[in-house]
Amino acid sequence: QVQLVESGGGSVQAGGSLRLSCAASEYPYRLNCMAWFRQAPGKEREGVAAIYTGGGNTYYADSVMGRFTISEDNAKNTVSLQMNSLKPEDTAMYYCAVDQRCSWRHETYNYWGQGTQVTVSS
Repeated sequence: QVQLVESGGGSVQAGGSLRLSCAASEYPYRLNCMAWFRQAPGKEREGVAAIYTGGGNTYYADSVMGRFTISEDNAKNTVSLQMNSLKPEDTAMYYCAVDQRCSWRHETYNYWGQGTQVTVSS
């Protein structure tokens, strides 16, 4: 069973940057999509970015388009999320997830990391 571990969260001022990483215990050969979701207190979990591994397509939520970049490092079984121009509304717990197909519906993902907190102050 794939295990995912996120890292890289923290606190930053608005306009700053953070880079999140998600390390998989094994390369998910049959689980082709790795995605980042986030959940703020009192809100539903929402998709932020997703990538089909092996050089496939990337997808972004409108709210982060142009500011966030998802990328993969196959050698390290890692997917990263570079977050620039951060806004207070980006504050949330960020989770990585993996499954066969990319979707913005979190219910479709069977494997999740434990989450890493991102806090953006104004």
